[in-house]
Amino acid sequence: MIPYGRQDITQEDIDAVVRTLKSDFLTQGPVIPELEYKLCKYTGARYSVAVNSCTSALHIACLALDLGPGDILWTSPISFVASANCALYCNATVDFVDINLDTALISIESLKEKLEYAEKEGKLPKIVIPVHFAGQPCNMEEIHTLSQQYGFKIIEDAAHAIGAKYQNNPVGNCLYSDITVFSFHPVKIITTGEGGAAMTNSSKLAEKMSLLRTHGITRDPVKMKNKLGGLWYYEQIALGFNYRMTDIQAALGISQLKRLDQYILRRTEIAKWYDKKFKDVAVTPLMQKSDRSSAYHLYVILVGEGKNKREKLYNYLYEHNIRVNVHYIPIYRQAYYSNSDTLKVADMYYQRTISLPMFTNITTSELNTVVDNTTKHIGLIRQ
Repeated sequence: MIPYGRQDITQEDIDAVVRTLKSDFLTQGPVIPELEYKLCKYTGARYSVAVNSCTSALHIACLALDLGPGDILWTSPISFVASANCALYCNATVDFVDINLDTALISIESLKEKLEYAEKEGKLPKIVIPVHFAGQPCNMEEIHTLSQQYGFKIIEDAAHAIGAKYQNNPVGNCLYSDITVFSFHPVKIITTGEGGAAMTNSSKLAEKMSLLRTHGITRDPVKMKNKLGGLWYYEQIALGFNYRMTDIQAALGISQLKRLDQYILRRTEIAKWYDKKFKDVAVTPLMQKSDRSSAYHLYVILVGEGKNKREKLYNYLYEHNIRVNVHYIPIYRQAYYSNSDTLKVADMYYQRTISLPMFTNITTSELNTVVDNTTKHIGLIRQ
């Protein structure tokens, strides 16, 4: 069986985790700030807040930017539901911006049109979350320019994109955003088992997110309101959450981070190999823009238009033990979001998309199996 994604765990990773298991701290210890420091060093961001998932990172990022009742958040419908749920956690409203079919990224033209209309209606978003789908960054410079014009904040959803670059700069440096979030789920580029991080260049936002991930509790006398005790005293000054990452997870993350560039090179190599093999086949890989480099979390193809073509290919590959996937069902198509408006291009994309196996330790034999079976079935469809 060939999965669509799989983690790569080495003996070095195992040794790092075992050392932490034998240490004095399994959580709330020194390994977490070490991971945060290394993430800052890699991305160029000033601050990092490690948490137990990218979903948690999205939640505290929204809260740090003061999203709340009466506010509106916009994001891409082609993403995991967490990109939208984070708004609802804050009792805000969520809406969606259509995508470009060739990249599956937020359409700048659609965003401009939606902003113009929203300004007239008095319903501008407080936050926009561009999603760096499949590992390719969105057009952040243009989105940032629009944020200056219309006054919204930006959270980059880079769950797929640690190791990617935009205009030759690492994703996560927050040059064009207030906060960037990463995911360290096992199928992502690097893993901590479960985990995530929020990057920012704002000390104020970093402080707020750090407080929120730990129950809203502080031991810093400067931040306390009552100061009623001695050295043992701590004080809850906000309603926070238990979103902490453990030192065990952070140890795995530090070890994995050492190989991030190696992973990106391998994923790029696999993507280029797929591109070459599918050159004369009736499938369309997502377009890669020249001013950015993808982390290639996913390798996505679009099959031809027509009734059930995607479903037939999906079923055929699945029957041949190739566990392809679909990323994603548009969020507004989820039952919970059934009152949301639909979007033409996102729906068109969903009807045609399949994610092929993409992970660093996939073998040449497995790659050939994927391509041979895909090509064979596409040929059958075309007859």
